[in-house]
Amino acid sequence: MDPINLLVAINLFVSMSANYSGAKKGFKTSITKVAERPKTFLQNIPPNIAALILVLIILSIFKVGTLTGSYEKEFANVRYIGLGMFIVFSWLQVLAYKSLGNFYAQDIVIMREHKLVSSGLYKYLRHPQYISQILSDLGAGLALMSYLIVPLVLLIELPLFILRARLEENLLRNHFGDEFLKYKKRSGFFIPFLG
Repeated sequence: MDPINLLVAINLFVSMSANYSGAKKGFKTSITKVAERPKTFLQNIPPNIAALILVLIILSIFKVGTLTGSYEKEFANVRYIGLGMFIVFSWLQVLAYKSLGNFYAQDIVIMREHKLVSSGLYKYLRHPQYISQILSDLGAGLALMSYLIVPLVLLIELPLFILRARLEENLLRNHFGDEFLKYKKRSGFFIPFLG
């Protein structure tokens, strides 16, 4: 197996293992402790696109839907940059969900006794988990030379997560009021200190 593909596979397995407990807890929490949950396609479609990309990453590890042959050597630098992005941002995503602690949920929700998280990565970014998801998926697509993943991330996943993040911000603003507005002024949307 190609060494870059092998490293993608190892990181994918290890980072998914680290995320497993959070996903399990987030699912259980989102069922039992929710005070408000908007009904919108943004609850299901962006996570389903991310799941589709995960399946495509697994297939791409085995060179399904990828550029092969001389492209692998010609674009070796792009592949290494993509690998680095995938590793860094997949672990930043794990760190982001851990920063949320008991307030992590897979859906866009306000929980009972919800507190605004503004520490850890959330001190600098309001949506570190979303941007990390996007950049880790893009990195995996580049590392694996996938002609399916890269356009899917840029044309579908990115706009959907931006819409999802905006909906989440409206919900947080309505719930937390001035506390959220002050937090919004000192943090970035997807890039630290911007937006």
